Amino acid sequence: MAVKIKLKRLGKIRSPHYRIVVADSRTRRDGRAIEEIGLYHPVQNPSRIEVNAERAQYWLSVGAQPTEPVLAILKLTGDWQAHKGLPAPAPLLQPEPKADKRALFEALSADGDEAKGEAITPKAKKSDKKADEAADAAAESTESTEA
Repeated sequence: MAVKIKLKRLGKIRSPHYRIVVADSRTRRDGRAIEEIGLYHPVQNPSRIEVNAERAQYWLSVGAQPTEPVLAILKLTGDWQAHKGLPAPAPLLQPEPKADKRALFEALSADGDEAKGEAITPKAKKSDKKADEAADAAAESTESTEA
């Protein structure tokens, strides 16, 4: 019996999460598993990866073959390198938390009382626009009568 370490898909349509399972290679993707050895949640930011290293090492030592996605996960956690006797990978870097945009905006607006980035041209009032339109209309009517 060939044993594989593969992903078992769970979750809704657009929010998948997986369990890393050890199963017979002939079983279907979400079928019966021999043992669950980890979790993988790719939608979370940063993605959540948990692997029981002791059980993963055991199954790799008795000949279980990981699928390509599981192999990539095992390389990230360092379990594959430990099995092969290679040097451990660099630790996973957690992304810097993003600055709160609202707090940043409030801090900048509290610094200066005067308005920054004001319009260079003054606003034209509606009465000025009407006067300009009337003057243009009068000029056009005198031009058309002269021609």
